[in-house]
Amino acid sequence: MKFLSSQISYLLQNKPHRRNLKLLFRFLLILFLLVVIFTITFHLIMLSEGRYFSWVTGLYWTFTVMTTLGFGDITFETDWGRVYTMIVLLSGMLFLLVLFPFTFINFFYSPWMKAQEQSRVPKVLDNTISEHVILTHFDEVSEALIKKLKTFKIPYVLLVQDFSEGLRLSEMDIVVMLGDLDDPITYQNAQVNKALLVATTSSDVANTNVAFTIREVNENIPIIATCNFEASEDILSLAGCNNVLSLGEMMGTSLSRRASVGDANAMVIGKFEELSIAEATVSGSILVGKTLREAKLRETVGINVLGFWTRGVFHAPRPDEPIATNSVLVLAGTNEQIKAYNAHFCIKKSTTEPLVIIGGGRVGRATGIALEDRNLNYKIIEKQENRIKANSKYIFGDAANLEVLVEAGIEKAPCVIITTHDDDVNAYLTIYCRKLRPDIQIITRSTRERNLDTMHRAGADFVMSYASMGANAIYNLLKKSDILMVAEGLDLLKLEVPKQLVGKSIASSCIRQLTGCTIIALQQGGKLTVNPEPDSVLNKNDEIILIGTSEAENYFFKKFG
Repeated sequence: MKFLSSQISYLLQNKPHRRNLKLLFRFLLILFLLVVIFTITFHLIMLSEGRYFSWVTGLYWTFTVMTTLGFGDITFETDWGRVYTMIVLLSGMLFLLVLFPFTFINFFYSPWMKAQEQSRVPKVLDNTISEHVILTHFDEVSEALIKKLKTFKIPYVLLVQDFSEGLRLSEMDIVVMLGDLDDPITYQNAQVNKALLVATTSSDVANTNVAFTIREVNENIPIIATCNFEASEDILSLAGCNNVLSLGEMMGTSLSRRASVGDANAMVIGKFEELSIAEATVSGSILVGKTLREAKLRETVGINVLGFWTRGVFHAPRPDEPIATNSVLVLAGTNEQIKAYNAHFCIKKSTTEPLVIIGGGRVGRATGIALEDRNLNYKIIEKQENRIKANSKYIFGDAANLEVLVEAGIEKAPCVIITTHDDDVNAYLTIYCRKLRPDIQIITRSTRERNLDTMHRAGADFVMSYASMGANAIYNLLKKSDILMVAEGLDLLKLEVPKQLVGKSIASSCIRQLTGCTIIALQQGGKLTVNPEPDSVLNKNDEIILIGTSEAENYFFKKFG
């Protein structure tokens, strides 16, 4: 009903459309008068022939003749009557078969369809919307961010400059608004003064223009921009951006953290206040073959096992399940507890063999720099000559060529990191490297979220989505946000204890059994307790930190709101 009223409102507010509606109304009025005149004349001629029919019958005869149906059940007996019938027939052909469709389509149907389109791609956002996110560009990052905003029921609007593009995105159930990004009125129409933040993920030049334009309208709204070149960071900040995200460097750092050189060291991959999340390979350690119950990690070092990865699939921990040699444990604890784990279970293996990075673009170079910070050697394969740096780290050639891979050291490398921006190429190279080296660790970048499963099936041990990482980085900066992506599809959430769980202990809440999420920290009275005891009681206004997959998160919100 609201959709219909908005279209009618659009038709009545638009002056040309009002004029068209008036013309259509006049045409219908003339047609009505014509039907009345023909019906009265029918009765007069019939009376002159000595016959009488009801007014309903007269109206029936007029409609059947004007619409050319002509059933023939009522006819005139005189020539004057037959001539009159032909006049009515020709009038009906002209008005109903020619003029009426033309008038209806041009003066009503076309404006109505245009009104429908305009209501789907409006130029002004409803002024009742507040605390929303304004997006200025549709790409992989903003698409992933929109999914997350929908999950947490945070309103948003995507600005589009092309009407047809707006219609296409609207068909994808995306809220859009039409407006030029360099026009301050656009942001006023988008209710920027009521928004939570503006996120712009286009080119550096376009992002700069967006930030500069918004600052003409609002000096306080937080603006988050992505950055493709290091030199642009200062310019974007000067233009008015509060946060500038270099996603290429962030992706390179994240990929490098997953790289293993054959040791069983626990690597910290994320922090949430005092809580540290780490991943630890177990190959060669004393943990292989033991169950979690037998390992007694919580009793020994106080650390909590959140689950384990097996070829990109996260499994919840089961006390009696043996730890396989290819498992990667996901651990939660304080920095001291992570250090204690490494002291007890770490196996150091010194290797001088370089890791192989395929792709010398922004992400590949950032990965190399991050590996250097870990004192790890590496080689970068790049097929674009202008990206080759004048040092021994770079190898010019196509990674699909076996000779190039051999030159980079694929036969002895402990790990290969595939960083190109093309998901098809990444899947191809993942399959190729897995065929060459079944035992090598393969870490692959995926630009789009939907290709994560493809990369895992291709043989990748870890896959990181550029879109998910960017979306989570932006979401983390929201005022309402308390979320941290630990790994692809595995998040930490901080939220107030749901009212259904107030007064229950962690054990009796059965959160893990009901949703798949695990409580790994409890904040009470400003004090954060990492790995709380199962009998800890959840009080009102306490905050819990959960970890779980995206599916587990959805189960939790469905169950507890």
